[in-house]
Amino acid sequence: MGDEDSPDLQAWVGRSEERRDVIQSERCVALQAALNLSGDRLSDGDALPPLWHWLYFWDIAPRSELGRDGHPAVGGFMPPVGQARRMWAGSRVTFPGTLGLGEPATRVSTIEKVAEKSGRSGKLVFVTVRHELSGSDGLAVIDEHDIVYREDTGKGASARPGEPAPEGAQWVETVDPDPTLLFRYSALTFNGHRIHYDRDYARDVEGYDGLVVHGPLLATMMVGMAAGSLPDRSVSRFEFRGMRPVMDTETFTVNVDPDGEDAVDVWVANGEGMFAMRGRTEFA
Repeated sequence: MGDEDSPDLQAWVGRSEERRDVIQSERCVALQAALNLSGDRLSDGDALPPLWHWLYFWDIAPRSELGRDGHPAVGGFMPPVGQARRMWAGSRVTFPGTLGLGEPATRVSTIEKVAEKSGRSGKLVFVTVRHELSGSDGLAVIDEHDIVYREDTGKGASARPGEPAPEGAQWVETVDPDPTLLFRYSALTFNGHRIHYDRDYARDVEGYDGLVVHGPLLATMMVGMAAGSLPDRSVSRFEFRGMRPVMDTETFTVNVDPDGEDAVDVWVANGEGMFAMRGRTEFA
């Protein structure tokens, strides 16, 4: 990763790919069940809830083309960073339109930026991918996705010092994750990353204390709770960044607090009361 023989990663900036999918209602119904959501069962013709587009446009790679961690090996569309540990650092998502369940959709993905840095744990590569999703009514979702590849030095994960999350949010939900929830979300997103279901790998290879709750799953809970706090408004923008991993062995909270009339702050606090994820939701 980043040695003299490595390719020029900047050559991947501007690369693009297009995928097509059908926004099948069955996956949404399955996620409703996985999250224990009340309310009417989603069906064809309904609007896709914010961030549920992550259930679609799977990266389907043969098992022979997967890396040690269960992800498709890098190279091709994503820059070839070598053996590295992948983390979802955050996203900035806007919703200029809506995707309808049961309708075909297109996603155009473009690599916007590649940056190489050095950190406490070794070399890092930051990749920003812009996804534009369109349905029958045109552009519906713009998702700028930040991915971090951390050099695989053979050492376990080392979390940064925690930052205490505030208490007393206006809306708070307590969540007890379990392996079944993580398995279901991995299946619904076709995510083979072993840190979410292989406890031995997560502990012995990547150095975690348990199975890691998916960052996008936490973000989905955050924006869902934020949307529920203002049910008569539609979400126009959501951004978040990950700060610390959440394990399946700890109870965490999802917190929402107003920030003016048109936005709310939202965050996840881990079992120790530290920020695990911070975000902001804006409403149309």
